[in-house]
Amino acid sequence: MTTAQTIIIITIVAYLLVMLMVGVIFNRRGAADTSDGFYIGGRALGPLVTAMSAEASDMSSYLLMGLPGLAYLAGLAEVTWTALGLSIGTYLNFLLVSRLLRRYSERLGAFTIPEYFSNRYGDRKHVISCIAALIILIFFVPYTASGFKAVGTLFNSLFGVEYHIAMLFGAVIIIAYTTLGGFLAVSTTDLIQSIFMTIALVIIVFFGISQAGGLGAVAENARALPGYLNITQGYVASEGAAGSFGLLSIVSTMAWGLGYFGMPHILLRFMGIRNAEELKISRRIAAVWAAVSMAAAIFIGVIGYSVSVTGKIPFLTTSSESETIIIQLANFMSQHGVILALAAGIILAGILAATMSTADSQLLAAASSVSEDLMQDFFGIKMSQRAKMIAARATVIGIAFVAIALAWNPNSSVFRVVSFAWAGFGATFGPTMLLSLFWRRSNRQGAVAGLIAGGVTIFVWKFVIAPMGGVLAIYELLPAFIISLVVNVVVSLATAPPEQEITEIYDEVRRR
Repeated sequence: MTTAQTIIIITIVAYLLVMLMVGVIFNRRGAADTSDGFYIGGRALGPLVTAMSAEASDMSSYLLMGLPGLAYLAGLAEVTWTALGLSIGTYLNFLLVSRLLRRYSERLGAFTIPEYFSNRYGDRKHVISCIAALIILIFFVPYTASGFKAVGTLFNSLFGVEYHIAMLFGAVIIIAYTTLGGFLAVSTTDLIQSIFMTIALVIIVFFGISQAGGLGAVAENARALPGYLNITQGYVASEGAAGSFGLLSIVSTMAWGLGYFGMPHILLRFMGIRNAEELKISRRIAAVWAAVSMAAAIFIGVIGYSVSVTGKIPFLTTSSESETIIIQLANFMSQHGVILALAAGIILAGILAATMSTADSQLLAAASSVSEDLMQDFFGIKMSQRAKMIAARATVIGIAFVAIALAWNPNSSVFRVVSFAWAGFGATFGPTMLLSLFWRRSNRQGAVAGLIAGGVTIFVWKFVIAPMGGVLAIYELLPAFIISLVVNVVVSLATAPPEQEITEIYDEVRRR
């Protein structure tokens, strides 16, 4: 093992030990001894932790792997509109949803998203929470699997460690601190991880530019590829020619932003802040960090291509290969002395951070859906507080095992897996959340119909309609979101209005 590899391993191990230590600290403080503490931290988050944990858990491995990889391979078109949609979605989610959801969830005594939906609509049979919990399992398990996959890819690319062993190692660390410390441990580690992610982006941008021969060389190499820098064309690597990215493609790609309204692991941060008014501060921090970090990630993809042109790193020709561009640059950096090897270790820890910060939040949200919304609310299994916590931790481990099984294939694409799961939540929870907060007439039947319509449309559009091509080949989130919204409204209007008690609570929350 080389000196550079030793330094990188020491840096990464130190980082992982810090993550475990955070879990142990919060476990000893009793922060995860109750359901309320384990799932939303007793509503005690500060504005900085709320903002950065929301963004770190949102900006999963696609920030340091998916976005740079797509920019490297296909230029600016798709990735730019994706980032723009996400930036707008981040801001609007904090602006429109965060404070109302914080107040509403506290008034209803809800600490999971499915429980909020059921309590909001007076669903005493917990049908809504059951459907919502199943949606979380269906889409969060592959989402978590993409995070585990990113960990395996990282160690395999760097050290030649067998992919499956590396993936299992990363999964064990994530499971350990999540089960130990619960929501507060996850949120605190997310804050730390966002710092690592930021440092990684800054270092790699400056190093990449220097190795590419300066900004002029980066621009020249990018311009040499037809459509590469054109946000209405893009570059088709398989054909070596410019593509076409028209208005419909732009609109459907920007629809990524709609997904924010339905992301359980982000919405839980809103429910967990100590004071709804502090969300104004969180909004500003989150919006700026999201926009700047995504712009840097895209730029790294363009820089990385230019470094490949110099021959210092290999050309990456497939989506799974291109997603390792930051890993390739960090590995090359580590060959330039002890200081840069240490910097490379921080960068690679940043990639781990991007992965872990999302996987831990998803595990926690999925576990709450099983132990709280399915086992207790829907099936009516009565448990003591101790039994609840055992069930919660066991559920985290069980879901992680399923995610590990799905991540067993090392050739899956991080960006594409995240894309589908993101669409699933955006099209199901997104319309339901917005109507629950902003439409007094929305009722239980409409919510159920909207959730089902959105979920079914995601699969039908992705696997049946989109493959037909033409104008139908758009990102499934946009049509599914619209259909879910329309179905929810139509069914609500066609059925009896909500009970007086429900509308009185709605009015009370809106007046505050």
